[in-house]
Amino acid sequence: MLTITDDLGSQHIFNQTPKRIISLVPSLTETLYELGLEDQIIGITKFCVHPYHLKSVKINIGGTKKVHIEKIKALNPDIIIANKEENTLEIVESLKDICPVFVTDIVTVEDTLKTITDLGKIFKRTTDAKKWVEKIKFANDDFERFMEAKQWQKAAYLIWREPYMAAGNDTFINEMLKLNRFNNIYEDFEERYPEVEIRKMRIQGDPDLVLLSSEPYPFKEEHAFEIGRVTHHAKTVFVDGEMFSWYGTRLFKAFQYFKALQKRIEE
Repeated sequence: MLTITDDLGSQHIFNQTPKRIISLVPSLTETLYELGLEDQIIGITKFCVHPYHLKSVKINIGGTKKVHIEKIKALNPDIIIANKEENTLEIVESLKDICPVFVTDIVTVEDTLKTITDLGKIFKRTTDAKKWVEKIKFANDDFERFMEAKQWQKAAYLIWREPYMAAGNDTFINEMLKLNRFNNIYEDFEERYPEVEIRKMRIQGDPDLVLLSSEPYPFKEEHAFEIGRVTHHAKTVFVDGEMFSWYGTRLFKAFQYFKALQKRIEE
C-alpha cells in the first residue's frame, strides 16, 4: 500500500500499483513514457504530442481545458494525472468520482524533480525516476557553470498576440528565464500571464531581448517586425516554447537547447 500527497494537499492511498493511466498534461505524458509506462497509458489529450506515435495508439480524451468525461469513464482508469495550471479545478473536481486525480503544481526545477520522484513512487518506477532526476540535476549544474560568465539581460517573453500576452511571475517559464539570466520585465506584474501593450514595452522595462515563443501562439517574422518597430534596440528572438514551458523529463533536453540559444543570441 502507498500513501502519497499531491501538490494540492490531497492524500491518495493506493492498495495496488495503478495500471490504467490517463494523462491530462502533455509534458507529463512524455515523462510517463520516459519512465517506461507506455503500455499503462490509456488516454491522453490532443496536445500530448511527444512521443508523436502516442497520438495514433492512445485514446484522445479532449484538451487540457475541456475533457470528455464520458469517454474517460468508459476507459475505467486507475489514476488521472493533472496539473494545477494546465487543467481547471472544475475538471479535477468532475473527475474525482471516477478515480484518484493526482494534481501536480510545477513552477521550479525542484518541483519538476519532486514530480518525477512522486510518479516513480506511484507506479513503482523508482529506479527510472532516480535516473532522470540525476540526469536533470547534472544538466542543471552543467548549465549553471556555462552561464557563470554571462551577463544578465532584460527580456520579455511573449506567448500570445491579439491581445499580446507575456509570461509573468510564479510561472515555470519565468524560472527558465532566470536560469538563462534573463530579467523578466513583467516579473512584477500582478497577473501570471499579463496582457501587455508592446508600444509601452520601452517604458515598462525597455528589454534587451523580446522572446517570441513557438507556442501557444505561433509567432512569425511579420510579428517580429511589428514588435521591432516599437521596441527599437531590442533584439527579437524566436524560441522553442516547449523548452521553456514543458517540465518533466523534457527539462533534460532544455538545458542543451538553452546553451545553443545563448550562443545564437551572442551572434
